[in-house]
Amino acid sequence: MPKFKHHIFICTNERDESASRPSCLPRGSKKLKSAFKDAIKDAGLKHQVRANESGCLDQCEHGPTVVVYPEAVWYGFVRLEDVEEIVAEHLVQGRPVERLRLADTCLNTEHCPHRPAAKHK
Repeated sequence: MPKFKHHIFICTNERDESASRPSCLPRGSKKLKSAFKDAIKDAGLKHQVRANESGCLDQCEHGPTVVVYPEAVWYGFVRLEDVEEIVAEHLVQGRPVERLRLADTCLNTEHCPHRPAAKHK
């Protein structure tokens, strides 16, 4: 079997409701995985693209979070309505969906407009 052309990782992390940061599972990420699998199949990409559940991707304030490899394109605030567009535009046409793409300045940084200000001790 040939290698997959793309891997999609969908964060399905779940934290306790009292946690200081949100998590993706309560925001519908489990349904996203199913929707991606269906859309991938419908697009004829079943043996080229793999949709995977992921643990925490550490982009909790942007959830549900999805990342597409090998391009390392990070998407945030992904909803069920966005899945078809990501598959059609990014996976079929090779054009990332810019309106959902997380800014590089929000990845792996404490200073992002979506993160609450760090509490100083």
